[in-house]
Amino acid sequence: MPNFLQAQSVQELALKFPGEEAVVLDHSIAYQLSVKDGQPYVESTESQKILYLSANAGAYMSKYSFYQSGFHELKGYEAFTKTADGKKFKVTDFKTANSLSSGVFYDDVKETSFDFPGIAYGSVGNLNLSRIHKDPHLLSPHYFTRFIPLVSGELTISFPKGMSVKYIIKGNDRDKVKFQHDSRRNETVYTFRVNDLKGERPYADAPDNSYYALHVVFYIEKYQDEKGQTISYLANTDDLYKLNQGFIKGINKEVSPELRSIVDSLTKNVVSLEERAKRIYKWVQDNIKYVAFEDGMEGFVPRDANLVCARRFGDCKDMSSILTVMLNAAKVPAYFTWIGTRDLPYHYTETPLPIVDNHMICTVRLNDRFLFLDGTDSHCAFGVPSAFTQGKEAMVAINENEYKILAVPVIEKEKNLIEDSTFVELTETGIKGNIKLKLSGYYSMDMHRQLVSYSGKDLEKYFKSRFYRGSNRFNLTNFEIGDRSDFNNITLTAQFDLQGYARKIDDEWFLNLNLFKHYEHEEIDFPKRQMPVAYTFLNKRKYITVLRIPEGYKVSAMPGGKSFRNDMWGFEIRYEQKNNQIILTQEFDNNHLLITPDKFQQWNRVLENLFPAYKETISLSKK
Repeated sequence: MPNFLQAQSVQELALKFPGEEAVVLDHSIAYQLSVKDGQPYVESTESQKILYLSANAGAYMSKYSFYQSGFHELKGYEAFTKTADGKKFKVTDFKTANSLSSGVFYDDVKETSFDFPGIAYGSVGNLNLSRIHKDPHLLSPHYFTRFIPLVSGELTISFPKGMSVKYIIKGNDRDKVKFQHDSRRNETVYTFRVNDLKGERPYADAPDNSYYALHVVFYIEKYQDEKGQTISYLANTDDLYKLNQGFIKGINKEVSPELRSIVDSLTKNVVSLEERAKRIYKWVQDNIKYVAFEDGMEGFVPRDANLVCARRFGDCKDMSSILTVMLNAAKVPAYFTWIGTRDLPYHYTETPLPIVDNHMICTVRLNDRFLFLDGTDSHCAFGVPSAFTQGKEAMVAINENEYKILAVPVIEKEKNLIEDSTFVELTETGIKGNIKLKLSGYYSMDMHRQLVSYSGKDLEKYFKSRFYRGSNRFNLTNFEIGDRSDFNNITLTAQFDLQGYARKIDDEWFLNLNLFKHYEHEEIDFPKRQMPVAYTFLNKRKYITVLRIPEGYKVSAMPGGKSFRNDMWGFEIRYEQKNNQIILTQEFDNNHLLITPDKFQQWNRVLENLFPAYKETISLSKK
């Protein structure tokens, strides 16, 4: 391309994507599927071109990386920069290290990083890769959406006539994907193209990008081997269960004397199966440390329960293994269970693939109830699913040939409560008071985790933040922690003073009792924002502020309160006088784990009604 035309193109793209430092000029990836030695075989080639639109982009956008693992093996790679005047600079310094992941399950991923040299206005960074995908069960979805805009993207999937490939397009902007189906003599080719896709800037409260980023999930449904026999590969959940069952088939053949002794000591003279299950779950939570570590097939195969017991640590699959063995040894029906955390938006029935789950737990059956026990959550109450598995589908291994797909319940908001009571009295310099904070459900479990995480000065700092109210002059003078034996409930108490908060003019006091102004600055940027808002759990919160009216004073002005509710959510603020007290009650609830963009306006409407109520004050005058 002549330099003049290239310069024009850069200018046009800078105008099309204002404020962007770079764009992905082209991202093309081609998968070639075939049958080799009676099994599906997959290779891919990938090309990326990054156009830099700013002379300063090289200072902080030259670093780039790509990934590999034992299941997605690199055949070859090269990277180079082509400058606006046609010069080419090859990358020679590549650094490969383990990729750090917060949710390791089945991949020994390594990240190779490098810097594109010679980055300047109009430069293009080029990266070319080729891979062998050693287990085609594990083909990764292809993401078109990037952090920076995508000018042109293409995914092609080529496969033989005797093979059936399914696909699902997920995320926002699905209408921008142009699909083409070509049939050749012995081959079928699927092509997906996208042009001019804006970059996605993630919000801190957004779910994982798989909920909104535009991507294609594709997989082999069935194929014909060299003998012409049709083999079902990932046609349905039966195929997926057969695959998963193979990972647990050869373990836990016997219970070691040590593990048997522990089970016997925990369940001696305990008739109730539920009580046996509680004691075993608590022992695993207290004694087996969760450590996420995977390498190759270890990412799929749980370790033997006897080894986990001897080591006293394990990953999620190992926790599932030891729980299942111990519970069954105690005559409590227990089963290996695969599940996807709420980081994943997929369902087994829609996409019967390994990408649906990234976690393992244990399911127990008590009479007609199924309970989901997550050994990785050391502060989860018995019978309550870990918060990050609520609402998800679980694949429960009943036996070698039988399984169930069960829905993990979402815990009702009434069981996740905050009741925060503040008892306030006026002083010459402000206010002082006592706090009683009662937490239940996931709020309590979270607090139990914090109490383990912090100590000494760090714990004091944490509680000052947790009890904060009124203004930045809040001073926590003391706090106490109640009974810690029940993960489902905990009560905390504290004392504080707050200088300069109340105002006294002549013989009249003025005070805003709204010590909490929840949701300030939490309006959703609609319609600009198109990614959902995620919450950890449903909940109800009540904040009660009780002001003792000083002797010799009366209430001269008190707000009437306000409530507002729509289909999305709502609030209630009430004022009342009882004898020598003014009581303000603020109540909120959350009915949604995920707020989708079609609900954003309703969310904002509640806040429009809430914020004016925060400005109202009471006044006390002398009798």
